[in-house]
Parts: sequence; C-alpha cells; structure tokens
Amino acid sequence: MAGTTEDLIDRRRLRGKLRFWRVAAVAVVALAVLAVPIFGWKGTILPREQIARVAIEGMILEDRKLLDLLERLKDEDAVKAVVLRIDSPGGTTVGGESIYEAVRAIAAVKPVAAEVGTLAASAGYMIAAGADHIVARRTSIVGSIGVIFQYVDASSLLNTIGVEVNAIKSAPLKAEPSPFAPASEEAKQMIGRLVMDTYDWFVALVAERRGLSQADTLVLADGSVFSGHQGLESGLVDALGGEDEVRAWLEAERGVPAGLEFVDREPEEEDEGFFSIFTAARSGVFAALGLDPSAASLEDALLRRAGHLDGLVSLWQPSRTRVTLQ
Repeated sequence: MAGTTEDLIDRRRLRGKLRFWRVAAVAVVALAVLAVPIFGWKGTILPREQIARVAIEGMILEDRKLLDLLERLKDEDAVKAVVLRIDSPGGTTVGGESIYEAVRAIAAVKPVAAEVGTLAASAGYMIAAGADHIVARRTSIVGSIGVIFQYVDASSLLNTIGVEVNAIKSAPLKAEPSPFAPASEEAKQMIGRLVMDTYDWFVALVAERRGLSQADTLVLADGSVFSGHQGLESGLVDALGGEDEVRAWLEAERGVPAGLEFVDREPEEEDEGFFSIFTAARSGVFAALGLDPSAASLEDALLRRAGHLDGLVSLWQPSRTRVTLQ
C-alpha cells in the first residue's frame, strides 16, 4: 500500500512538472509572437522616429561604410530627416562626388540639411551643396571651390645624389608628370585640361544647387575661402547658427514633426576581436608619430603622410609647398 501511495505522489509530481513546462513553453511562444512587431529579426529594437545626424569629418575619401550608412538612412522609415555635420577641408574629388550623390539620393525622399562646424571647404563644401539647406556659424569657413593636381619634381635631388632614372614609354605623355624629371609643357597642358574639366563640373554643380548664375559662381570659385557670414551674403550658406536653426528649418519648412531627437548615426564597424585591438593600437602609434593613422603598415604610413592624396584633389590647403594647378 505504501508503495502504491508513493507511486501516486510521484505521478502527481511528474504531472505537475509537465504542466509547468507546457505553460512555460506556451509563454515563450507568446512572447516571441508579441516581440515580432517590436523587435527586428536581428534582435534589436526597431528605431524610434528621429532626425539622423551623420558626422563627415577630416579627409574625404570614397568611404564605402559611410556610403552604406547613407543608403540605409535613405530607406529607414523612422528617419524623418538627415543632418550632415560637416567639418572637413576636403579630399579627393571622387570621394566628394560619391558622397554628394548619396546625399542627393536621400534628398529625393526626405529632407537633408548641412550643419557646418569649423570648416566645409572644397570637397567638404561640395557635399554640403548636396543638402537642401546649409547652416554655418558666423566664423565657420566655407568655399574653396576648385580642383588641384599635385606632383613632385625630385630631379634636382636625384642629380645631387647621383641617381638617374630611365624609362621606356609607349608614348611621351605616359606616366606624366613624373617625379624623376621636370614636367614637359605637353604634360602640364594635359593635366591642365584634366583639372579644368573637373573644375567646370564643380562650378556647374554649385551654381545649380545654390541657385546662382554661372558668372556669380565663377567669382566665388577662384579658390577663395569665406566666413559663414560672407557665405550667407554671397549665397553659399542659407542661415547662420547651429542645431536650433537646423531644427527650425526642418519643422517650419519641411514639415518634420516637432521635438524629434537628433540621433548620431555612425558607419557600422566589423567586430574583429583581437585584430581590432591591434589595429587600434597601430593607428595610435602612427598618429603619435605624425603619420597617417589609417595606413595598413609602417611602409604605407611613411609613404603617405596625413594630407597626401593621389589623383585629383579638391582640398583647402592654407599653406601650399607643393606644385599645384588650380
């Protein structure tokens, strides 16, 4: 009898455990169903309505991660407007062009404003011109509308140390201008045509986006830089101020809901574990030595110090020590 009683107790305990786990399983399924509208498939909370703010700082290059971020912001329904926080002296013309086009793609579906910090020059201003509204501080620097092509003539140095560099070329203008010999007049003319073709495109872009005549734009496009106040008077800037002025324009002129939070959005970084720690340490050492922190090796860092760019460049340089065409 005692054995029968113990069996009954064990069976009741087992049934109780089964009921508990059945209820727990149903609860988990219910929570999962309820979570679908709130959580994305990647397990992150869907974004609230916001004004996305993207920092565009330093040397401008064709940054794939930044372009991917701008593409995502264009398609995010929760992002009601995009603000570009620009603080850059410029960079490569290809970098400026690619980001400008990404900005115009966003502007086709939602408002875009540019908030200039210390500096938006050359390719930096090119990107600002892609926005629907430009706000700058009174003492911000804007402009430097122009293009340069830089090259080095090290022939005198090589002659001094007794080094002679020879080349066999398929045509006289191949690989010209060369750092190993003075540039020929034909080479200078070739590069001049290249620079002016891009310059004409840049000028036309500014004239169209800022509603200026070609003649008025050319007056501003002599490479000069302007304060935010001067830019407002000449039509390069729409208003003076900062975040408050950007918000006022978005709400009054573009119908963005009042009181939306500005949310800083950054390009996604891959989690590379120990390698990312090593990369950060390497960048810190290069930066401390005055070298390019983005270089992948010491050789690259030595060959391309910060500010050295290949190809056509739209870059403001207060002190120019290298040969330039503009």
